[in-house]
Amino acid sequence: MTPEELLKRIPESEFQVFTSRSSGPGGQNVNKVNTKVEIHFNVKLSSGLSVPEKDMICMNLKNKINTSGEIVVKSQSERTQLGNRKKALEKLLVIISDGLAVKSERKPTSPSKKSKTERLEEKKKRGQTKRLRSGDITDYDDN
Repeated sequence: MTPEELLKRIPESEFQVFTSRSSGPGGQNVNKVNTKVEIHFNVKLSSGLSVPEKDMICMNLKNKINTSGEIVVKSQSERTQLGNRKKALEKLLVIISDGLAVKSERKPTSPSKKSKTERLEEKKKRGQTKRLRSGDITDYDDN
């Protein structure tokens, strides 16, 4: 599901927006204006997502969801609060759409014949280098 489709399904009232002063250099604008934006989205309380979608998001994004069940996204790179709000909302929607993406299973494959021979050749070269370093050159002509 694309971020645009998510924005249509999830009402904006479910996004809690907090503002504060940005950190870092920037002079008076940073010191006086609340340009940093933090958006909180509670996955479990969302009315725009179905129960299977909520479960999928909780499973796929378990490292991005805090203890209160919220995904928190911050943005402070833009100079204006509106710019940071748009950027944070885009980040949040991308994270949610990634959580809804179905992961395909990896098909196990065996190494090719060429990769096996390359690995063995590299091991022989490495062993020869080590033998030369040790001073034992009895097996020097292996080729």
